[in-house]
Amino acid sequence: MIGENIKRFRKAKGISQQEMAEKLHVVRQTVSKWESGRSVPDADVLLQIAALLGVTAGQLLGTGEEGAVAALSEELLQAREQLAKQQQREKLLLQANKKRGLIFTLSFLAALAALLIQKETVSVLLAGACALAAAIVLYRNLALLTGVAASDLRLRVLRVTTIFDIGVLLLGLAVSALMACGAIAFTENGEKMFAMTLVSCVMLFGGAVCPRLPFSKHTGLRLPWTVQDEDTWNVAHRIVGYISLPVVLFYIACTWTVPDFEIVTLCAMIFWIGIPGGLSYIFFYKKMHGKLK
Repeated sequence: MIGENIKRFRKAKGISQQEMAEKLHVVRQTVSKWESGRSVPDADVLLQIAALLGVTAGQLLGTGEEGAVAALSEELLQAREQLAKQQQREKLLLQANKKRGLIFTLSFLAALAALLIQKETVSVLLAGACALAAAIVLYRNLALLTGVAASDLRLRVLRVTTIFDIGVLLLGLAVSALMACGAIAFTENGEKMFAMTLVSCVMLFGGAVCPRLPFSKHTGLRLPWTVQDEDTWNVAHRIVGYISLPVVLFYIACTWTVPDFEIVTLCAMIFWIGIPGGLSYIFFYKKMHGKLK
């Protein structure tokens, strides 16, 4: 408001930004910042601006009257506080975007290492190191990236989930590296049991924490529709909590009875993600089209 009024009265007076800056003994960029709302003049400077433009300080403030110096200072203080809050939000957004960019870059490097490096041991170590670094960056910046306050109990759930993810990643990385260099060897059945146990633990842990996960674009069932709407997010994650144990029991039973372990694992993952994903999409579609009762 103040900036718009300064600009309007300056133009009405026929004074350029440069002329105004010279008369007020400031640089032109300062006048430009006032008029664009990126800065607010001090109380004494505002009085000088008002005298230069032939208006009252109250008119510049948009109050229509002069008011006392104390009231003028209060108006400017409020304007500065609002500007400071806006600048702080922009600063945090910039920091968050940099961290997201770093996480994306590390994830991309992990994928490249897995796809392009032919030597298995090197590929596993590099891909795992990049993925681990991305997870650590996420953990260290959860409050910044999710907007959940550090004192909020929901942030603890996010931290526990991220620590679990890092632990699973480290375990998988260690076993893969040891297998690649021949330090350990699994029988076909042993490898199947290890994979089944790891996948089952991930599903059970997900079922336990998903209903408690706060709305976030970084941790959880991040589908195009769940990250757009908090109600849809909550529906999807409650369903994950309900179905995780039945899916794990089904998975274990099929592992022992069905010969094709890869197909069994794929079906279990499809059920675990597909059921909450599909039902939450139906909820999202109905909500967006006003069909929810």
